[in-house]
Amino acid sequence: MSRANHHPQLLCDMLGIRHPVIQAGMVWCTGAELVVAVSRAGGLGTLGAGSMYPDELRAEVRRVKDQWSGAFAVNVPLLYPAVEEHMATIVEEQVPVVFTSAGSPRKWTDHLKSAGCTVIHVVSSAVFARKAVAAGVDAVVAEGFEAGGHNGREETTTMCLVPEVANAVEVPVIAAGGLHDARSILAALALGASGVQMGSRFVMTQENPAHAAFKQRIAEAGAGETRLMLKDVTPVRLLRGPEGSFYDQVAAAEDAGADVEALRALLGRGRAKKGMREGDLLEGELEIGQVSALLDDLPGAGVLVERLVDEYRVFGTAGMAPGFHWDALG
Repeated sequence: MSRANHHPQLLCDMLGIRHPVIQAGMVWCTGAELVVAVSRAGGLGTLGAGSMYPDELRAEVRRVKDQWSGAFAVNVPLLYPAVEEHMATIVEEQVPVVFTSAGSPRKWTDHLKSAGCTVIHVVSSAVFARKAVAAGVDAVVAEGFEAGGHNGREETTTMCLVPEVANAVEVPVIAAGGLHDARSILAALALGASGVQMGSRFVMTQENPAHAAFKQRIAEAGAGETRLMLKDVTPVRLLRGPEGSFYDQVAAAEDAGADVEALRALLGRGRAKKGMREGDLLEGELEIGQVSALLDDLPGAGVLVERLVDEYRVFGTAGMAPGFHWDALG
């Protein structure tokens, strides 16, 4: 596999951005302010459609376009309701980049590309990466087991997954899961990625609409306080809440061998919104990655992108960059 096929400049040119840094489209943790701040700083801001009704997505897309004329993206989890309405909005509003996840991209890729969209699919294995490329996607996100929110069942870490996927496909590979600073960007590019996608890191920014209580809990989190749960329903990485929280309820049910129906009943509806947007740490889902143990500050999103670039340049000056010097991107 030629390293040239996975050069960051190719990804930046494809997406129309200056820096190969993508803010993930997280449910309940994205909005126009965050997307615009990231995009103005040279990264790619992404709206998470999974927590939006169709009219909400259209309104957020228009809010972005009112403030920003460049590239941005929408992430559409394919297992969520209203997919057809979201896709119609994306085409009608001329969203330039679309991330699909949690399902097969085959049904929608040609439709989106015929409308002029760049299409990227999130995968958790080389097998799924090959299938996504066969479906016609322009790039893939290789998301490791460390990532927050909905995750793959394979439990493959980013360190193992990224080179596996980079060896398997010719399209650009975007690394995700456990990435939060210039060191992790350096590692991802060295493993064969063309760029990085960060979710948890961008939750902890000033423009993120997540509730202040959720952000404070992340700032206090220590190592080992997240766990991939509900694998028999829809795998999701959750942060431990206070004693007796939803996290504890799920852990007790799974340890006792609860079946799928019992877990679905326990999950119910609206827990992600309750935890992340409304700040109910007891009864809500607190979706965040393992890297939460390293996040204790709350910069502006644009400042964060600039800091990542500046720190990476320091590594490059030290001769540590893997064939990519950030200054080449202008």
